[in-house]
Amino acid sequence: MDRATLEDLTRSFTETFNHNDLDAMMAYFAADGSTYDQHDDALAQGLDAIRAAFQPQFDGNFGKMHFALEDLFVDPAQNKTMVSWLCSFDTKRGRTGWRGLDILHFNETGKITTKLTYAKAKTLHLVPAEA
Repeated sequence: MDRATLEDLTRSFTETFNHNDLDAMMAYFAADGSTYDQHDDALAQGLDAIRAAFQPQFDGNFGKMHFALEDLFVDPAQNKTMVSWLCSFDTKRGRTGWRGLDILHFNETGKITTKLTYAKAKTLHLVPAEA
């Protein structure tokens, strides 16, 4: 894939999180063999496991989250991108967040086969927001 296509795919994929659209986000993953390696080293393999890993976030269990894209690196020769972001959300104590990045591997049809997530925080322990 070319650089512009990979950049567009990565930007639009990241925006699905801000629109809180789980179905749209899941549509970016390849139907067979997709993997999501989470910030806590938990591994979700296959669409059902990936959906289950993201379901609490999209259900609002941690409050309303917003991802602001910071940097984007594109490697068209390998069909990979790396996007860094700032995730922010509101808690009882006020606005908080952390920085992280995703390394995305795409197949030749533009679907994500691997999502590797890394987080930068003193402590990253998400707990469900109180209703």
